[in-house]
Amino acid sequence: MDFNVKKLVKDAGTALSRVVQLTEEKLGTSEKTELDAHFEFLADRADATKTWTEKILKNTEAMLTPNPGNRIEDFFFEKIDKKKPNRLSNLEYVGIDMIEAGNDFGPGTAYGGALIKVGQCQQKLGQIERDFIGTAANCYVQPLRKFLDGDMKTISKERTILETKRLDLDASKNRVRKARSMLGQQSESGVSPEVLLDQAERELRVAQSEFDRQSEITKFLLEGVSSSQAGHLRCLHEFVEAQARHYAQCHAAMQDLQRELAGMSGATFHPSTPPSPSAPAENGQERARVICDYDARDPSELSLMQDEVICVSKIPGDGDYLMGVRGNQRGKVPKAFLEPIVAS
Repeated sequence: MDFNVKKLVKDAGTALSRVVQLTEEKLGTSEKTELDAHFEFLADRADATKTWTEKILKNTEAMLTPNPGNRIEDFFFEKIDKKKPNRLSNLEYVGIDMIEAGNDFGPGTAYGGALIKVGQCQQKLGQIERDFIGTAANCYVQPLRKFLDGDMKTISKERTILETKRLDLDASKNRVRKARSMLGQQSESGVSPEVLLDQAERELRVAQSEFDRQSEITKFLLEGVSSSQAGHLRCLHEFVEAQARHYAQCHAAMQDLQRELAGMSGATFHPSTPPSPSAPAENGQERARVICDYDARDPSELSLMQDEVICVSKIPGDGDYLMGVRGNQRGKVPKAFLEPIVAS
């Protein structure tokens, strides 16, 4: 019991000494031990990494799970180590309603059959989205959260310990200076100034040793942030691959749906393709995208297909038509069927 009381008194004295030292530093009446420039650089980089990782994690989670209520619910399920609820996505809800409406209107009707087809596609898109969310969470979100909850918390803890060791060191330096200033004078406590100085110097050596050791530990952890960023880069590549695969699957599903709907109505299916950069404009020509199909009315005109890109040039004295060029084909095309492509 006596030992515990002494320890308690000692700890209270140490804490009070730290408070006094910190207060004097704030008031500018005491010197502060500065860390070397390389350590400060590592600390600033770690702080920036932590700040940006938190922002990226927060916004990525919001992108994958837009509903904040669902995010909070998922957080609690993770904390109690239980499986997250299996929710339907908005796409799947839309798909269910479309299928039910199509069956109600009659699968044999044009609109009812189309609703069923589109509803089935929406359900497929919902499942593709669900797979992407799961993959993105595993390959990107979880590693970032693990980094923040593990490495960064450890670094923060060790930096806090380093700060207390630094306060102890500076307080010891102040006691040494005070003891030296008392040499040749009568001590109020009755202990000779030489004894007080010797004791203060021993405490300073101990404080310096503990500070140096904690500084090395903290620096080692801060230097590890670079390797963490290398790991995050690999995770980022996996995230991009998952996202590219997600959009490719969605595009393929929509292309299949367009074909099915075109087959039901007897219309012609024109796959939507991005504009090709292989047809550069030259000789004052510009490029334009076709808004919808156009059938030439005479040999002087050029037939058009929706979403294709052609080269066009002005026809003097004609404000309604442009001269269109597609490979070796050439003919007039109406302006109303074209959308100019602005060169970036």
